[in-house]
Amino acid sequence: MIQKLKELCEKNGIHLSSEQLEKFQIYLEEISKWNRVYNLTSIRKKEEIITKHFLDSLSLVKLFEGIGLDVVGKSIADLGTGAGLPGIPLKIYYGDDIELFLIEAVQKKCIFLELIKKRLDLKYTVLCKRAEDVEDKFDIVVSRAAGETFEVLKWGKDLLKKGGYLVIMKGKKVEEELKQFTYSLKLIGLPERKFIVIRKNH
Repeated sequence: MIQKLKELCEKNGIHLSSEQLEKFQIYLEEISKWNRVYNLTSIRKKEEIITKHFLDSLSLVKLFEGIGLDVVGKSIADLGTGAGLPGIPLKIYYGDDIELFLIEAVQKKCIFLELIKKRLDLKYTVLCKRAEDVEDKFDIVVSRAAGETFEVLKWGKDLLKKGGYLVIMKGKKVEEELKQFTYSLKLIGLPERKFIVIRKNH
């Protein structure tokens, strides 16, 4: 099953090592297992978790390359991470090159995120609180399907360091006034993805 992720990633110029694939395999099993009890994500089928969650999360790798954003040594916060998406796939991919923070207000999801950290032997920090209660500032804030765009914009910008980037992952529909900040990406195996990218200049 995880071979499908490897093939799709390679078609899109994203290369995963056997160690990374092994982590994705464990992550897949754990999401499937916990989903039955905790309802972490509405997507249930493993094949769909691979494309709609894992590959979709890794589309950020191509976005960062496309806009020339070097993430090495950067702190990345995933706002409203839920089951750890897109943050955990990014951490599996970048490893120690990034410092990851997962922001999630729902206690049971935070428990899952702490468990996965141990299972995958990854280093990241779970901030089990609402975005408005987080006092830290980050180089990059990413958010995927975490509520209304303008709400995410409001909270996300407050979490940025000066010069930091806010990246909101959207489907095809983007609010008219945000179109000038929007990038489109088409990955093999995924529908077209839009990204709203805003930089905090002051």
